[in-house]
Amino acid sequence: MRQEWFDEARFGMFVHFGAYSVAARHEWVQNYERLTDEEYRPYVDHFAPDRFDARAIARRAKETGMGYVVLTAKHHDGFCLFDSALTDFTSAVVCDRDLVREHVEALREEGVKVGLYYSLLDWHHPDFTVDWNHPRCDDENAAALNEDRDMARYREYLHGQVRELLTGYGELDYLFFDFSYPETRDGWAGKGPEDWDAEALLAMCRELQPGMLVNDRLGIPADFVTPEQYQPTSPLVDGAGEPQVWEACQTLNGSWGYHRDNTDQKSADLLVRMLADSVSMDGNMLLNIGPDGRGAVAPRDAQTLGEIGEWMLLHRDAIVGAGHAEFVPPREGVYTRRGDRLYLHLFTWPLGFVHLPDLAGRVSFARLLNDGSWLKTSVVDPDQRPENMTPAGQAEGTLTVHLPVRRPDVLLPVIELTLA
Repeated sequence: MRQEWFDEARFGMFVHFGAYSVAARHEWVQNYERLTDEEYRPYVDHFAPDRFDARAIARRAKETGMGYVVLTAKHHDGFCLFDSALTDFTSAVVCDRDLVREHVEALREEGVKVGLYYSLLDWHHPDFTVDWNHPRCDDENAAALNEDRDMARYREYLHGQVRELLTGYGELDYLFFDFSYPETRDGWAGKGPEDWDAEALLAMCRELQPGMLVNDRLGIPADFVTPEQYQPTSPLVDGAGEPQVWEACQTLNGSWGYHRDNTDQKSADLLVRMLADSVSMDGNMLLNIGPDGRGAVAPRDAQTLGEIGEWMLLHRDAIVGAGHAEFVPPREGVYTRRGDRLYLHLFTWPLGFVHLPDLAGRVSFARLLNDGSWLKTSVVDPDQRPENMTPAGQAEGTLTVHLPVRRPDVLLPVIELTLA
């Protein structure tokens, strides 16, 4: 199956890097501040990624326990991190570097799956029509700006650039298109599948890279769906009730591109809980970093990734290759399952015991995963009456796992249960 590696990996890295990293105030800065091309151009002209090290990023992803990395080949500003024959608005022209090629080669060296992001939007292209996402939509003469723009010419450019990516860098594993917005807002029409000729784009992907996963943001069904900046609360299904392959896209601080003054950083333990929660519902998590204006991973991001990597080193089996378990977890956490191993991720640490519904007689061994230490299990008589220091009995079929008083010194404690 095309997504077999994806289901196995469970955890990936998103890398948002571009001219907006020089601006250092969100990757949508051109839109948020309604910057013209001329006002935005200094960030392009001063794009000098002397500290962008694709090999170091690939190694860091691998050390963090991530199985794939996705780089922004082109974001909404239209600036390309690859050498394109169709435009000079590229890193190859500005700084004589094809960062996509560096990214692809580095990941292959590390044995990490190769992903690219490509924006369907392009605020720089002269034929991309002004809409409610365009930085020029509030101009006094905004409607007149579309008089000479032709989306047919832009579609040709869009398809041509995608073809360049699919034919110029060897085998790719993953392509993240971004994004369709067909609704009308503020009097402006949006753009949807027909504007991109999504069917033809997807057909090109299937022809040129038949093993490559494609996301859902062309506006038509593809290989997986992409909830962004929120966590689902149950496994995702389509309208017919069939399971969907999905990936939660998450940031470290609410911004995708480097945002120097945004210090609203998520803690490593929160991110690990989000990861475990995703896997418990048969989903993946794609965690973003935004290298700074010179291409370096920000120290705050590096610290968080390091903490997650330490946890993954000890708890990898509970994430990689794991998925949804059919058992009802206790109130203290969530389950993931990998073959005959059931993993209980304890979001809260209870006093002395954790009670597992319907697992009595079904577990042959229990241990803490971080140090491999055995945990005693027992079954409490359902009819036992509470008295002083004697707790009430547990429901029929409940397995009780005995815990040390002190919580293990890890981001998220995990109990591994061997199913009989």
